[in-house]
Amino acid sequence: MRDYIIMTDSCCDLSQQEVEELELTVLPLSFTIEGKTLLNTPDHADMSPEEFFAKIAAGADCTTAAVNVGQFTDAMEKVLQEGKDILCVCFSSALSTTYQSACIAAEDLREKYPEAKILVIDSLSASRGQGMLLYRAVRERREKNLTIDELDAYVRSIIQSQCHWFIVDDLNHLKRGGRVSSTAALVGTMLGIKPVMHTDSEGRLTPVSKARGTKAALRALVDKVGEIGVEPAKNQPMLICHANCPESVEYVKGLLKERFGVTDVRDDFIGPVIGAHTGCGTLGLFFVGTER
Repeated sequence: MRDYIIMTDSCCDLSQQEVEELELTVLPLSFTIEGKTLLNTPDHADMSPEEFFAKIAAGADCTTAAVNVGQFTDAMEKVLQEGKDILCVCFSSALSTTYQSACIAAEDLREKYPEAKILVIDSLSASRGQGMLLYRAVRERREKNLTIDELDAYVRSIIQSQCHWFIVDDLNHLKRGGRVSSTAALVGTMLGIKPVMHTDSEGRLTPVSKARGTKAALRALVDKVGEIGVEPAKNQPMLICHANCPESVEYVKGLLKERFGVTDVRDDFIGPVIGAHTGCGTLGLFFVGTER
């Protein structure tokens, strides 16, 4: 049986330490800020998250770019030349063309390497929700010594149990992205309204409800764990992403511990590619649930 690697892209928002722990191959998306195009890598070599969000808070414009076909072709061919197969788990196709690029590269390379398996999965996930999917995949592979086909089937079977719940602090970023109207952004900002959003079953970021104030919105995220979470009282691992708001992270961690006894909560920054569209103060909570 041929060995295989797990490939993904940097919108999984896993840290360099996590990437090494999980033995992942991560391809970077890119972002352009203040006229410079930089790579969104797990080690944040081109720009630290703190510096990035400070620039965003100061009003800097930022555009982003998906992993292109050429990047995937080069990275995949290197693996194939080593005689290994590839399971590639990509950022939601509803939010990026990264998945389509991986599919095109894989199709081209299958003709050149007909003995190889290159399986590409649309995670329908974003940020550390995608990262949590990878955590679960690697754990299952290691525990059960799964073949690439078995792991492919497992990952596809758990995608809809990946719960992604977010709050966004600045409605103006959503206005620029076309998620809310200018009037709603203005009124919401004046009243301190914080939208509660989730990544739906098709991988789209969708507003679900509104809360007055940050703490109420954060409590709404934790409420969702109680509503649809699978056995949170058994200390199920959860992941958090945040856009430079450590106080909110600690508040959510405290609520999870107080209400469910959850202590295995792993947090890290939202990367610049996603952060460019959500702005500062965004926080996402990811957990296993009965439904999206």
